[in-house]
Amino acid sequence: MKFKKVNEFANNLKNSVGFKGMTANWLWTAEDGMEHFAMRLMEFEPGGHTSYHDHIEEHEFYFLEGKAIFVDSDSNETRLSPGDTLYCAPNESHQIRNGGTTKMKMICTIPILPGGDGKMTTHDPERETA
Repeated sequence: MKFKKVNEFANNLKNSVGFKGMTANWLWTAEDGMEHFAMRLMEFEPGGHTSYHDHIEEHEFYFLEGKAIFVDSDSNETRLSPGDTLYCAPNESHQIRNGGTTKMKMICTIPILPGGDGKMTTHDPERETA
């Protein structure tokens, strides 16, 4: 068994192009000995969002606080609330946005692919950038 307290993690501000007001806490990654899945706690300030992107890892999301908007590969927007869960398929273009006026928090899990660390996702070089 392994155990951690979430409040012991440093918030890692995501400064990549297209990201705004988002931090990631890497709860369980390859660095922790995880072989198959990584778990991350994502926090978004009001107006915060990810870039519109895709990668070869699937995502499973569980929304904890606030109001989220998931933008899919057809630019459809799905509004999500605490207690909602969502699956995003590999290579599906997507964006997550905070759709409210308070902080939005969610859990995000991804598989750890060969050579991966569970922190970063892997862009498919065969696909055109979204």
